[in-house]
Amino acid sequence: MVSLGPRLDFRQTQQLVMTPQLRQAIKLLQSSNMEVSAFVEEELERNPMLEREEGSAPAAPVTVEPDSFEAASSTTMGEEASSPIEADWSSSYESGDALYPASRGARADSWDEDGRSLEEMAGERPRSLRELLAEQARLAFGDARERLIAGQLIALLDGAGRLSVTDQAIADALGCEVGVVSGVRARMQRFDPTGLFCADLRECLAVQLAELNRLDPAMQALLDNLEMLARRDMVGLRRVCGVDAEDLSGMIAEIRRLNPKPGALTDGEVAPLVVPDVLMRRLPDGTWLLELNPETLPRVLVNRGFHATAHTGTRSKEDRAFIAEKLQAANWLVRSLEQRANTILRVAAEIVRRQEGFFRHGVGHLRPLILRDVADELGMHESTVSRVTANKYIATPRGTLELKYFFTTAIAGTHGGESFSAEAIRHRIRDMVNAETAEEVLSDDAIVERLRAEGVDIARRTVAKYRDALKIPSSVQRKREKSALVL
Repeated sequence: MVSLGPRLDFRQTQQLVMTPQLRQAIKLLQSSNMEVSAFVEEELERNPMLEREEGSAPAAPVTVEPDSFEAASSTTMGEEASSPIEADWSSSYESGDALYPASRGARADSWDEDGRSLEEMAGERPRSLRELLAEQARLAFGDARERLIAGQLIALLDGAGRLSVTDQAIADALGCEVGVVSGVRARMQRFDPTGLFCADLRECLAVQLAELNRLDPAMQALLDNLEMLARRDMVGLRRVCGVDAEDLSGMIAEIRRLNPKPGALTDGEVAPLVVPDVLMRRLPDGTWLLELNPETLPRVLVNRGFHATAHTGTRSKEDRAFIAEKLQAANWLVRSLEQRANTILRVAAEIVRRQEGFFRHGVGHLRPLILRDVADELGMHESTVSRVTANKYIATPRGTLELKYFFTTAIAGTHGGESFSAEAIRHRIRDMVNAETAEEVLSDDAIVERLRAEGVDIARRTVAKYRDALKIPSSVQRKREKSALVL
């Protein structure tokens, strides 16, 4: 006989719970070094149990070899491959204290007396110019090679929004054609705010006028003679521009309405230069040495002496609870910063190991790489790798690049062989087309045959798609153009 009445059962289950401290640690992991430094400075002022650690050495460097990976660290945090911060927090969890009994009874705002979390603090600050540009680059460029170039251009911006490095120098550093760099830069000059990535004031103003459809020959002549405008040589300007005094006055008024320094923020503060989180250099034996940039590492210690003094002289229950809470928060912050530093170094080293061909030979040798590859190798979750690579930069012999730009799409190899990066395939297609002659113009089918002979399993429609993305005309049109040049 089945009972239909209410019944009380006891069940034991395991569940990962997102505590307030753990939420802060995860946010620290994905924050930029500037955001972390700002947060630590506030905590130093707010928490008397914290003190700044002066003259401390950063985590031990990591040595990366082409065929092996060896991570050395001065902390033990890197050995905890299954630590809570590296778990899957892609879903939402209720706050609680199941993971860390020491937090039992702590207030939800134990790290912030005013109740603000790091997410709320970040939300109160405007997004940086580089964050806005990086988002526009991800939307504008479907090709990862172009996104990597865009990332390099963003990192090279000065406070006014100018680029002091030539396209040729950037192309040489990245190992690609100067035309590709010039094309990426030209498209990024139309990003918001318009006029960034220009070499000088004249080009900056020209881009803004072109966006407004006001770059006519007279205006171009005025831009070519800005030194005459600085001298207020109006007679000479009217002559070189071919306009009368009224038109010249209107043209000057238009120029004055433009932004000569689009890289400056709205509040007048100059956008800071990119400071890399990881430094990379090549050793004499051919291996790569990676180390954390000490300038980006906020180093703090728990002030044990102050805690002992305060705890001994405290009588009330409320004061003791306050001291215990601040000590717990200080311990957690120190541990979170150590794990953040170690995790960044481990992930960066694995990326360098897998993309070693790029660092040695250029962008055409990018290998296919996804978050799961790095996560599986290091025993982390994909979400952890995603957080680590966001807003983190590495200074390499080929320039300062954001870590996330090294992840590329894979193209399978023939007969189950090694896969290839989609960007490397695009690079190879461009090289084939550039080597064509009027007598031998490659059709898409011919390109497919050549790539398959090189071990790349690729379909004709994929070649056509890549060719269109590279702005390469069809074989019929290319043959017609080459024949016309011969004639």
